[in-house]
Order: sequence, then C-alpha cells, then structure tokens
Amino acid sequence: MARAPSFIITLIRQNPRTVQNPNTYIRNLTLRSEYEFSPDLDSCNVLFDKLVEAKACKAARNFLEQTGFSPELGSLERYLRCLCEDGLVEEAVDVFSMLNKNSYRPSVATWNLALLACLKVGRNDLVWKMHQNMIDSGVVMDIDVGTVGCLIQAFCNDGKASKGYELLQQILEDGLVPDTVAFHKMIAAFCKTRTYVRVSELLHTMIATNRAPDIYTYQEVINGLCKNRMWLEGSRIFNDLKDRGYAPDRVMYTTMIHGLCKMGRLGDARKLWFEMINKGMLPNEYAYNAMLYGFIRSITSKRQKSYIRRYSTEVMVKPL
Repeated sequence: MARAPSFIITLIRQNPRTVQNPNTYIRNLTLRSEYEFSPDLDSCNVLFDKLVEAKACKAARNFLEQTGFSPELGSLERYLRCLCEDGLVEEAVDVFSMLNKNSYRPSVATWNLALLACLKVGRNDLVWKMHQNMIDSGVVMDIDVGTVGCLIQAFCNDGKASKGYELLQQILEDGLVPDTVAFHKMIAAFCKTRTYVRVSELLHTMIATNRAPDIYTYQEVINGLCKNRMWLEGSRIFNDLKDRGYAPDRVMYTTMIHGLCKMGRLGDARKLWFEMINKGMLPNEYAYNAMLYGFIRSITSKRQKSYIRRYSTEVMVKPL
C-alpha cells in the first residue's frame, strides 16, 4: 500500500485551513481501501497535533479510531487536556489509563484540569477515582494548591465539608492557600448545615490569608441564611454590605426579595424591587415569582384576618 508523500506534512503545517473541516479532511485522508493510500506516521502525528491545537477533540478521537494511529505520549497529554476543556471527562480518564500503561506521568497542571472538569460536570466519582490514580502513580507527592482546592470542593459536594475544612487547615500550615472558589464551596456547605461558627472562621481566614471576601462570598452567606429561613440575619448583612459600598447583583437582590416576601415584608420587597430596576438590573422570572408569592400571601392573610374578626364577633354575640 502506498505511503503518503512527505508534502502532506508541509501542506498541513503551512495551511491551517486544511483542518478547518477536520472530519472531511480525515475521511479524505483515510480512504485506504479505495485508493490504496495510507498516511505515514509523521503525517499522522502532524495532523493529530493540528486537530488538538484547533480544539477539535472529537475529530481527533475519530481520527484515532479510523486510523488505529498511536500518537506520541506528549501529544496524547495535550489531547487529554483538550478533552477536559470540552467536558469529555470519561474519555479523559481513559486517556489517563493509556498514559499510565506507558509509564508516562502527565503534569500536575493536567491532573488539576481534569479534576476541575469532573467537578464542573458533577462527576465526583471520577474525581476520587483520579485522586486514587494520582496516589498509585506517585503524582500525589507533587500536588499543588490547585489540586487541594479541587479535593475540598469534592468533599463539600459529597456533604463532607468537615473533611474539606480539615484539609484546608493542613495546607494552611504548609503555607498554601486555595482560591476563593474552594472557600465559597465550604461556606455554602456549612451554611447548609447551619454551622455558622465555621462560616465565621472561614471569613476570618480569608481575610488573614489575603483572600478578602468579595460580593460573591457574602452572596453565599446571605443565600445560606435565607435558605435556613434566617431572613433577618440575611437582611442585616445585605444592608451592611450596601453601607460599606458593595454593589449587590441581581442574584443577591432576588434572594433578598424572596426572603422579604417570605417574611411578609412586602413593602420592603417592593422597595428593593424598584431599587434593583433603577440600577439597571431587570428582574428575572424567579424575582417575579417571589413578588407574586408575596402579593398572594398578603391578600390571603388579609382575608383570613377579616374572616377571623367576623367569626369572633359572631361567636361573641351569639345568644346562649
């Protein structure tokens, strides 16, 4: 069977547009049975790298399946990163296995990218599977703060915020500080379990480690308080934030409007409603539903009070 001429390599390298439609190009390149043509190893390597560079990971996967080609291990790691960026985490785990069989150790940055991708698609099971692979391959000795941040998030997702907090304390002793995302996850998790002592400790830790709480941090706190029906506490923090110059976003306004309506404070909810609009933030569907709930509850409450007053009067004047 004839081999592809070497000019294919030059063509691919000098003409990026040849892979603008990767699937068509692959079909043309792999019609071996009809045209007695087979791309050589160098051409396959160049084409595969170009597909990965173009973030065409599905086309790259099809290319591997159609040609049976085995890329260089460095190229395979770049392909793995491409899969993670596309959210194809199961395929990424398979590639990790391939690399492991060849005694190739991807960088910690690649492992972190894969862990983060698993978190984004809600595959905590794969996070722990990959963590075990890191331990087995010895990579765990080289983990950095990014790895730990992913593990903390995974603990929180599994309802084990206390274990995440313990891990945080360990790395803080080593002088490492995770990003704010990990802190937000723990704050949300501890708010859910009403462990507000831990929430306060985390806020102080953020300040002490130069991870100053921002509007999104307090949004997690307010949301957690409101979900636990602690509307007054949430309202106090919300007003305090405005007094300190923070600019609440639509999510925070909507959360507070919902909470105030639940409390029966329809006047305050209306005030925030128009305040939000005046700041250029249009209410979303959730905000409309919250206000409708507040109005209906107010009307129902007034009718109930009217009925109770009427019934009480009838009972009092009813002759024995």
